Formats: sequence, structure tokens, C-alpha cells
Amino acid sequence: MKVVLLKDVKGSGKAGDIIEAKDGYAQNFLIKRGLAKPADAQAMSENKAQKAAQAFHREETLKANKALREKLDGAKVTLQVKGGANGKFFGSVTSGDVSLKLKELGYDIDKKKIILQSNIKTAGDYQVTIKISPEESAKITLTVMN
Repeated sequence: MKVVLLKDVKGSGKAGDIIEAKDGYAQNFLIKRGLAKPADAQAMSENKAQKAAQAFHREETLKANKALREKLDGAKVTLQVKGGANGKFFGSVTSGDVSLKLKELGYDIDKKKIILQSNIKTAGDYQVTIKISPEESAKITLTVMN
């Protein structure tokens, strides 16, 4: 019996897959628990439309991520931090501080996506990597001033 999976089923497939299952397994387990529905013409066309919509949204997300990377790549950001007379800071610059500065500049970047090479405890220029997505990353120059 052909069924369209509505949810991921371990050992059978992922949501949206069309699989061939034994009649008893399909009727008594998959369909009864709402994990699948029979693969009739309507279900097949709905599945095809959903996959097309997912592909479209994935492409749009990739385009947006690429545009953001192109805008951010090579940008120079200046961050003013309180520190002592010898150039050392009270604490260190964190990815949260960089995220707040980027938000001020109009970029909504989560602090978890900002990768600092090491703890920034002194004034100077630093290379910071921003992981926009698994495929896209940008490098910015962070100038930290006392």
C-alpha cells in the first residue's frame, strides 16, 4: 500500500516521502496514529505542491543569506569599550557586544552566529567571522577602542 508520510518515521522515511508499506503496517500503525495518509491522487498533488513551496522558500532564504553576506563581508565596525589607562578593558568584548553594535547599524545578527577568535581584552583590530548559514559566512573587521 502506498502512503504519504505526514511525520518522520524511524526506519520508514521522512515527512513528505511516498513509501510502499505493508497493508497491516500502513493501516494499523501509520494511518491510525496520524503518521501517514493513503497516497491517493489528492494526497499526491498536495505533497507535490508542498515540496515545490519548500523548495521556493529554501531558494529565497539562500538568496537573502547571500545578500546579507555580501553586505557584511569586509565591513568595518568600531566598538567603544571602557578600560583602564594601560589599554586593558574591565572584562572582555563578547559576541553579545558585537551583536548589539551590529543591531545599531541595522543588521539583525544573533550572538550565537558571531565567532570570535579569542577573548578580546585589549584595544586593536580583530577579524570576526559571522556564520549567516551553514553555507554562508562573512568576515568583518572589528576595531575596539578604549
